Parts: sequence; C-alpha cells; structure tokens
Amino acid sequence: MIAIIDYNIGNVRSVQKAVEAAIQQTGIEEPVLLTADPRLILAADGVILPGVGAFGACITNLRRTNLSSVVRDVVVARKPLLGICVGMQMLFEESEEMGTWRGLGLLPGRVRRFDDTLRVPQIGWNQLHIRRADPLVAGIHDGAYAYFVHSYYCDAEDPEDIVATTDYGIEYPSIVRRDNIWGIQCHPEKSQAVGLRILRNFASLCHAPVAAT
Repeated sequence: MIAIIDYNIGNVRSVQKAVEAAIQQTGIEEPVLLTADPRLILAADGVILPGVGAFGACITNLRRTNLSSVVRDVVVARKPLLGICVGMQMLFEESEEMGTWRGLGLLPGRVRRFDDTLRVPQIGWNQLHIRRADPLVAGIHDGAYAYFVHSYYCDAEDPEDIVATTDYGIEYPSIVRRDNIWGIQCHPEKSQAVGLRILRNFASLCHAPVAAT
C-alpha cells in the first residue's frame, strides 16, 4: 500500500488519481490510500507528502494534525518518502515565505523566493536537468519537461542531495534525495508521461530495499 498523507490542505485527490494511474501501467495491484491515520501511514510500503498553497499553512496543518512526527517516524523506519511541491519544501529546515517558518528539518537548506526580476510564480513547463543517477528518475532523459507552479524554491545546502535541477533565473534543485527521502518540485499529476514515470518509479521503490546515499 502507498499512503498519501491527508492533512487538510485542499484537494489532493488529483495526486491520488495520478499515483493510481501510474501503478496501473505496471500491471501490479497496489492500493493507494489518502489518509490521516498514523497507523495506516506507518503500515504503508511508501508514503507521499503532498503540498498545495503556502508553506506556512501546510506546515501548520501538518503539525496541528500531529502528522509531522509521523513523517519523521516514516523516515526512521526507512520507508520511502516522497514530498511533492510544498511537500518537498517542507522537508527542508526553513522557509522565508511570508515570514519565517520552521520546516521538518529532514534535509539541510532553506526555501527562498525567486528574484523579483522574474515573473513569479513560475507557471508552466520547464526542464529537468538530471545531475546524478537515481531510481526515481529512471527512464527520464536529461532535459525532459515537467509542469511547475511555484514562487519559492529549495536552496539545498548539500550538493549531494540534488538529483535534478531546473533553470528559472537561477539553477535550483527540482528533485532531491537523501537515503529514503525524495522530493520533487514539479507537479507530477500535471506533467503527463514524465510525471507518471516518476510516480511509477516511486511505486517500484516502495517494494525494493532502499540503499543509502
């Protein structure tokens, strides 16, 4: 089972449907559950942390529902964890979006706003530049396009955590990974074949031993 954490941040059923569609392509029967139940989340083979809207609202809801500690338990249990969009941003230590917000601190770095000289938010298709091999990007070619909607980016402190980057005024990390933690800034449910491939790769990771990075 793959669990998508439901912490009252809007409609994330599109993510659930995309994961289900990606798994169907593999021919493997795999339930995908949108849930706030810590027992079900910890029992899952893999966990997805989605994020929609502002960082502050997301991290506040995650803590208010007592699910931030569950996310850490997932990591300690070495289950694959995938943060999507703001879900990726929350993996880092801090965000400067509309104030200063403490993140989950699972990855070193800060979430910063794009420069004011750029059109913000970045909306639309942009390229993924693969910087190192990783099972999450298996079958995705360097320069593949994915769909983005965001005004803030992750400034990863450790270059070893960066799997792929994207150019938008600056080159910023758009896919990250440390041990059993992955994060993607693009919206896989809107990224057509590339997004489905990422989700399909993650589903495969949920049934394979996670090697340290």
